[in-house]
Amino acid sequence: QLLHHAQKILGEMETARDSLGKLGKWGRGRLRLGASTTACQHIIPPVLREFKESFPDHAISIEPGDTRGMVGALLAHRIDLALSLEADNEPQLEFHPLFTDELSFIVGAQHPWALAGRVDREEIPRQNYILYSKSSVTFRLVEEYFRREGMVLNAVIEVGSMEATKELVKLGLGVSVLAPWIARKELDEQSLVSLPLGRRKLPRNWGILH
Repeated sequence: QLLHHAQKILGEMETARDSLGKLGKWGRGRLRLGASTTACQHIIPPVLREFKESFPDHAISIEPGDTRGMVGALLAHRIDLALSLEADNEPQLEFHPLFTDELSFIVGAQHPWALAGRVDREEIPRQNYILYSKSSVTFRLVEEYFRREGMVLNAVIEVGSMEATKELVKLGLGVSVLAPWIARKELDEQSLVSLPLGRRKLPRNWGILH
């Protein structure tokens, strides 16, 4: 038994020595990137391919999480950069803007709003809503938007996954508020329909936090 454990320990030490040796070589480095699961799915893959072609000797790791989690990981030095929404009141972090998107109502193809091609403003507070995690920046933005419109959203199902959110909306269990690019495939297939929130837009700023 001692021999078995000793061999494992010696093997791990050898691996550690190799890894540390490689880090000391010229041109070798690492990038620890944090990103939302949505960004990991829709934005990161083509960028990651280009990065690996440009820096083949660099090790890269990706930690998924929401904006609040990314801020914590940056401050704890677990990651180097975060692709996320703009964070408020974080003087220790710098934000470099990349793009702005806009949130819309996303409904199933058979929803009355989809069939009518417009949103009935009086019906907005009466709908059931399927929204991403209440601790997220997006949830706070949505809440503030409708508060300024003088509305309180009705029953909210809190979901921790964008994919699950889209599936629940497809089944007609409620309305969601998402950026259309997150549901591009479903919108193209016409299983989901995107409609504007109102006359006032609700933009979000995406960028790199470090």
